[in-house]
Parts: sequence; structure tokens; C-alpha cells
Amino acid sequence: MVKLFKVGQIVNVQGIRGEIRVYPLTDYKERFEELEFVYIDDSDKKFYIDHVKYKNNLVILKLRGIDDRNEAQKYKTRYLMIDEEDRRDLPEDTYYISDLIGIKVYTQDEVFIGNIKNIIQNTAQDVYEIEDVKNPKKTILIPAVGEFVKEVDIEKRIMTIATIEGLIE
Repeated sequence: MVKLFKVGQIVNVQGIRGEIRVYPLTDYKERFEELEFVYIDDSDKKFYIDHVKYKNNLVILKLRGIDDRNEAQKYKTRYLMIDEEDRRDLPEDTYYISDLIGIKVYTQDEVFIGNIKNIIQNTAQDVYEIEDVKNPKKTILIPAVGEFVKEVDIEKRIMTIATIEGLIE
């Protein structure tokens, strides 16, 4: 089975001809113009992209085979996926969310504090949500900035963060 990655979520339908409104899960929403096809969730059926438009922060897609509003409605809330080979190369020190989820987080003193369980995206900067190894009910929030994140090794699945008083107790 080919590894698939989320690139967007279908949030609504657009018009009566089967177009869908997609919330892009990428910083580069024009990305959809570069794709020939997508999958919906983890199915192995390819949906070829006929055309791409934009409305505010959403991408409007017409997928071949989805030709009316009722058919498009069936896919609401589902995710659009792409093959691993269709992922874009990222700039240095930039990572895919899927590559960071589950990564082990250590302090610069080599103390294991937990695993990244989620990434909160907001306008200022992303925030890493780490499940505290000492108290799994507790969450540690670390801003995704160089001041706090000192090193990320995707191959070894390890992140090293600065020990900052008040953030980790």
C-alpha cells in the first residue's frame, strides 16, 4: 500500500455541478494546480482534477466523476490525500506535520519529556503539543520557533528543545 498524505479537507460543496470547497492543509494552496489527481481518504480510487479555483482561503475543485451537488455532498468532511511521491520538497528547517507527529522530544540536557501528539497551527507560529511522559493527562505547549526548538532529526525521530523555565515544569 502506498503511503498517503493529507493535503486538504472537503468542507462544503460549491454550486450544482459537483465542485467541492477544500480547506487546504498546506501553506501553498496553489499546490492543487500541480496535482493531476487526489484520493479521498484512504481509498485507492484516483479522482482526477479537472479545474482549480480559489475563494478566500478555500480551494474550489472540480473532480472528474463528481458531477452534481448531491454526489459532492457525500464527501463533505472527508480528506483529500496524495501519494508520498507527490509531496513537495520543503525548505530547510521546514517539516511536514505528519513527519512530526509522534516524534520524541528531549531537552538539551537529554531528558525525555514526551512525544508530539498534535501541532496547533495559528497565524503567529505553530505550537507543538507534547504529551508529558511524567503525566500523560498533561500537555506541554512549545512554540515552533528557533528560540525553543534547537534541533529536529526526522530520520531518528528526535527533537531537542531548550529548557525554558515555566514551559516545562
